[in-house]
Amino acid sequence: MLSARSLFQEIVDNDDSYRLFCSIAASGEAQGGWENARIAALVPESMRELAPKIARHGADEDKHGRIFNALLRKRHLEPVPVPPETDYTGLLERRGIGLAHDKLRRDEPLSEEDIVVYLSHSRVTEQRAADQMEMLVRHFGDHPEVGKAIRQISADEDNHLAYCHEELLRLAAAGHGRTIQRVLRESALAEIRIYRDVSLATMAHLGQLLAWPRAKSAALAAGIHAMYAYERLGGWHRMVSLTMPGRRGALDGPPTPAPAV
Repeated sequence: MLSARSLFQEIVDNDDSYRLFCSIAASGEAQGGWENARIAALVPESMRELAPKIARHGADEDKHGRIFNALLRKRHLEPVPVPPETDYTGLLERRGIGLAHDKLRRDEPLSEEDIVVYLSHSRVTEQRAADQMEMLVRHFGDHPEVGKAIRQISADEDNHLAYCHEELLRLAAAGHGRTIQRVLRESALAEIRIYRDVSLATMAHLGQLLAWPRAKSAALAAGIHAMYAYERLGGWHRMVSLTMPGRRGALDGPPTPAPAV
């Protein structure tokens, strides 16, 4: 019987699939770290109070990349190149979701609208990250090899999502509400398509490494398409609602250190 637990266990138990999984995760987190660090450096003067929080967000993402690489080293494995079709963050950027990398490479201050777009995009992608990590913690939070890393990353993603909610609500009250709602909707509808495509590509690569029978690969693909249909029909709304989090100031202070894995 196919289940998230059995699927992930199969990936973890095989060195080749585990190496690809960790390499994809490490690459995406490292890119997120770079993006947030650049945004923190380019925040306009009118929003400078956000710079330390954005920098903290970037430091957390960079830490997650190091955690996944440490998991590889622990098993004496080297990262592998990430297939372009599995590059979630790269595909989002190329689809025009978030801030373009050519803008982030310039040493020119961003606009207030740029920061609103960044936070709106982050609210969508952090929802995805928090959901995924919650699922992994539920099934593998006590795993002797990856459990500690999963729990740390999940806690950080919850903080990132809380920070996005809080700051977007503050910016909406300051007059940016229409822009926030527009960008949230555009980002969510684009993200669910990209997530579907990346999921299909990732499962195809893992299926080759694990020699899955055609029926198993077809069943997994059908499940991914079914999830996309659910999200397209209305599931995406969970990515655009804004609620004041129970924990305020989730990204105040320095980042937590990476756990020993």
